[in-house]
Amino acid sequence: MPGAGLTTLAHHIDVDWLREAYRRTRKSGARGVDGQGAEQFAEHLEDNLLALRDQAKSGTYRAPAVRRVHIPKGDGTQTRPIGIPTFADKVLQRAVAMVIGAVYETSFLDVSYGFRPGRSAHQACEALQNAAVRMGGGWVLEVDIKRFFDTLDHGHLQQILRRRIRDGVLLRLIGKWLNAGVLEGGVLSYPEEGTPQGGVISPLLANIYLHEVLDEWFAREVQPRLRDRAVLVRYADDFVILFVRKDDAMRVLDILPKRFAKYGLALHPDKTRLVPFCRPDRAALRGEDGPGTFDLLGFTHYWGLSRKGKWVVKQRTANDRFSRTLRRIREWCRVHRHAPLKAQHLGLVRKLDGHYAYFGITSNFEALHRLWHETKAIWRKWLSRRSAKAFLSWPAMHRLLERFPLPSPRIVHRYGT
Repeated sequence: MPGAGLTTLAHHIDVDWLREAYRRTRKSGARGVDGQGAEQFAEHLEDNLLALRDQAKSGTYRAPAVRRVHIPKGDGTQTRPIGIPTFADKVLQRAVAMVIGAVYETSFLDVSYGFRPGRSAHQACEALQNAAVRMGGGWVLEVDIKRFFDTLDHGHLQQILRRRIRDGVLLRLIGKWLNAGVLEGGVLSYPEEGTPQGGVISPLLANIYLHEVLDEWFAREVQPRLRDRAVLVRYADDFVILFVRKDDAMRVLDILPKRFAKYGLALHPDKTRLVPFCRPDRAALRGEDGPGTFDLLGFTHYWGLSRKGKWVVKQRTANDRFSRTLRRIREWCRVHRHAPLKAQHLGLVRKLDGHYAYFGITSNFEALHRLWHETKAIWRKWLSRRSAKAFLSWPAMHRLLERFPLPSPRIVHRYGT
């Protein structure tokens, strides 16, 4: 029965289930506090899986501390804390996520796109694009949850989980992961709130939390009270709401902080804003200022004309994401400038291919082309600094690029044409 509490789920986690969880666990990830990698775990795979099963079901499993590292965020002046579990812990978290994910997948709403099977960030962007075109735009409420993963309230999360998951084995395991220690700089601490970014089960717990806090609340209580249409699109903790009417948007903007505060969350005051996003021709008829732009999932969304001369919503790489990519390429070329040319070429090819795989969408070719040119210039600069006599002219660089060509920009995801 949909929505009913389920009391017997742990029996699914047998050795075969854990073996599948091991198969789905990324093997190249960073190592946790025990220093064990996937290759060491695989040396005694069956024994390790059997031990995980027995410890989980007997209640003797002890969640190891999470190793915390910091990675650059935004413009590089700030960092984001990432928690790295041990490999064995990743496997068990994956196994539990596979069970409860199947339970909640029947309840999650279509507005949610993050970390769900068969869904992606590009689908979220396309859904938002299509909704905006159908509605002729309007007003976009761009929302930023302040330190969501660091402030997620354990008590509220466990209450939400108990409505559907009543299996004691699974609830105990989740409780142990929420309360596991964090090792940073040789100091062990025990945070009373939050769930580590980087944990295998963290994205699912975030989806469960925001399904209750935002998705269902918006569908059940907010939309029926609005004077016109509104569309919510959420990817994990990133979301925007598109409204036809400004007064509807203002009412939701007023009540949203109170709703989030009830669950221990806060909205970032500087990054949460209301953006005019009416279609340009309609804005002109009303005497309104031209539409603004907003960012979601690494893209800046804006109005533009299609090849057929119709107004559509387009996307380009957000400025901060473009700058971050260039910064990382510069640093990589600086560090590896003395490596063999073949190795440098392979590294840059991988970086560009990875960028195209995500940012290669229909309306973004200009940004891709710019990155391609900038990368060639950065590579030439650092090759010229290999020694005092290593200056590389552009004609010489062009000859080198004939031997080691960088992949040309390409569109991978086509929609909104």
